[in-house]
Amino acid sequence: MLEKLFHLSEKNSSVKTEIIAGVTTFLAMAYILAVNPGILGESGMDMHSVFMATALSAGLASIVMGLLANYPVSLAPGMGVNALFTYTVVFGMGHTWQAALAAVFVSGLIFLVISVTGIRKMIINAIPQQLKLAIGAGIGFFIAFVGLKNAGIIIASESTAVALGSFSEPTVLLAIFGILVTIALVAKKVPAAVFVGMVITAVTGIVLGTVGGLEGMPALASDFVTTDFSMNTIGSFAEGFNDLFADPFNAFIVIFSFLFVDFFDTAGTLVAIGNRCGLINEKGELENAERALLADAIGTVAGAALGTSTVTSFVESSSGVEVGGRTGLTAITTGVLFFLSIFVSPIVLSAATNAVTAPALVVVGILMAQQLGGVDWNDFVFATAGFITILMMILTYSISNGIALGFVTYGIAMIATGKGKEVSPIIWGLDAIFIFYFFSLTLL
Repeated sequence: MLEKLFHLSEKNSSVKTEIIAGVTTFLAMAYILAVNPGILGESGMDMHSVFMATALSAGLASIVMGLLANYPVSLAPGMGVNALFTYTVVFGMGHTWQAALAAVFVSGLIFLVISVTGIRKMIINAIPQQLKLAIGAGIGFFIAFVGLKNAGIIIASESTAVALGSFSEPTVLLAIFGILVTIALVAKKVPAAVFVGMVITAVTGIVLGTVGGLEGMPALASDFVTTDFSMNTIGSFAEGFNDLFADPFNAFIVIFSFLFVDFFDTAGTLVAIGNRCGLINEKGELENAERALLADAIGTVAGAALGTSTVTSFVESSSGVEVGGRTGLTAITTGVLFFLSIFVSPIVLSAATNAVTAPALVVVGILMAQQLGGVDWNDFVFATAGFITILMMILTYSISNGIALGFVTYGIAMIATGKGKEVSPIIWGLDAIFIFYFFSLTLL
């Protein structure tokens, strides 16, 4: 049965290899179980419910990906887009978290439509590759900044806007320790380095808090296993529709931002992993790409209904590919482990303090920022657009603002260099929308 479903022989794989690959991928992704509730919890959501939604949506989406597309790619609520959810949509734009979930749900439905039509290729081809890379790198810088801020390493300052935090704070020192340990683990290519770094940081914090009596440290869980599967966020997106669409144009910007980040994050991940495991055909196209994108969209819709931000394909799936994962059985194994992780939620949530999650945010940010290597910095047009995209994401504390300003800058720079005709009409249409959006802000 497994041979018929996954074509193991054709892919030069075996059941044992696929299961090992699935476990490897899960360990590489497991940090999201602690980080996602921490980020979404800041928006006012219940952390236990977000943990449950994270585990359930990751498990469901990964299994759907394995069955539908036969890809060794696992999914979970994405890094970067969860920051967009909390820090831009809720904090920046003033929406409720219910409205943000509604936007995620709508973006997922739209993604379902464009995943089964030719619109996907049209949009991907319209946006220059270097802009996509700059956006991915910019999100990396943004989430790293969020991690440093949440841990108290970077603090607000009236005179300089931001400043270095106090190293006399035990939690700041713990976060710095965790960042350095995780960087070392990644540099040494330790499997599941980000997850291992979080575990080491959490254990160190628990010892310092329990034995050393230091305040603010992660606490030892009172229970290790739970059978409490209650959730109070299921269907909460329905409550947010009125808030979201009170300003239709603003709603469009929010939905577009979720859609855009998810769309290109998924496409980039699938292409990168596809290159590694032979999923690219002679024409340079991904095999079963529509099915893979459909699985991703199903995950987003289900995730919003359960109560979490956008579900997307994880580049950490490459860790499973490196140990031999070639089929959907890898993704299904990872999905099952996400379901099983529900039983140990007390352990994860008790350690999910800012000092423990900051290392994951910073190091994942570094990994995402490596995409900058693909930007041609000798081409002033792309250098300018990429620079503005990254800088404004951080300085405006908004991923969507960074994307918008980067697109507008790109269009203006292309006109200035006499290359305006080379810009796709789709880009001009988006630029017009973004300019109108910024103009409308001056009227508020």
